[in-house]
Amino acid sequence: MKQQQILLKERPNGMPTSSTFQYGETDVVQPTEGEVQLKTLYLSVDPYMLGRMNDAKSYTAPFQVGEPLNGGIVAVVTKSHSSDLQEGDVVTGMLEWKEYNTVDADAVRKLDLHGVSSSTALGVLGMPGLTAYFGMYKIGEPKEGETVVISGAAGAVGSVAGQLAKIKGARVIGIVGSKEKADYIKSLGFDEAINYKTDNLKEVLKEHCPDGIDVYFENVGGEISDHILPHLNTFARVPVCGSISSYNLEKGERDIGVRVQGFLVKARVKMQGFLVRDFEDQFQEAYKALASYVEAGELQYEETIHEGLERVPEAFIGLFKGENIGKQLVKVSEK
Repeated sequence: MKQQQILLKERPNGMPTSSTFQYGETDVVQPTEGEVQLKTLYLSVDPYMLGRMNDAKSYTAPFQVGEPLNGGIVAVVTKSHSSDLQEGDVVTGMLEWKEYNTVDADAVRKLDLHGVSSSTALGVLGMPGLTAYFGMYKIGEPKEGETVVISGAAGAVGSVAGQLAKIKGARVIGIVGSKEKADYIKSLGFDEAINYKTDNLKEVLKEHCPDGIDVYFENVGGEISDHILPHLNTFARVPVCGSISSYNLEKGERDIGVRVQGFLVKARVKMQGFLVRDFEDQFQEAYKALASYVEAGELQYEETIHEGLERVPEAFIGLFKGENIGKQLVKVSEK
């Protein structure tokens, strides 16, 4: 039995294109002792993957040209040679981008769906939700009455981070790139929404942050970050989740902006980059908290879903054009 898989055809120079990806045919492998065969239901595309497409030193190994791409996947067990998983179980793991994967049973985690769609394991109850939780609660540490600003606020991480800050009683302002996204985050309970494409950031930040900024959750970097720095209060906290504005720079380009040192020293700001895996020993704590917020209706989420394995390139490229609201997913098949 043959199936489709997605390979890295060539390393992108700046923005990825359809020529970055290549479709190939491969065999569906039958499981042996201790293994399970998995049918892909949902596939996650994430900004960090662009870094892995480039052969540059980073916190994780790069993808190899001509080899299958991989990432977070939700799948259903179709065949099992393991006592730990049964046919019909829904699981998640880091798997290759193809219709079926055959792996050791311990390479995936069985899902407790808490009455929600299995797709949430790649979003609000998966890596993005955990990233928002640890960045906001372990580094940002928002307190009641403080002012929190979030860039990329309508994305999978930013939208959750803002709601988590609201749960702690903070006043939350989100920065987005369209009226639709501004309306969306206001519907989530954000106090204010700034559209960086139409609003005068310098003036609007003065208006919405008259008492300064206590927590800035950084997803974007670039000029937006430059405008935030002068507003940071004494002992402000800046969790740095990402800097998507610089991810598409072509080789040789440099992301140059305001120097941060003076602002950090003057206001004694804590600015800390982090990876979700830094908090791996606390995943269960965070997962239980996020699930309880979802079940209680305190944490809402949105998903932008493309259907069909052939739409993976479109979905991935759309991330860097700001086309998604909430988590960007590709639905590959039905259970």
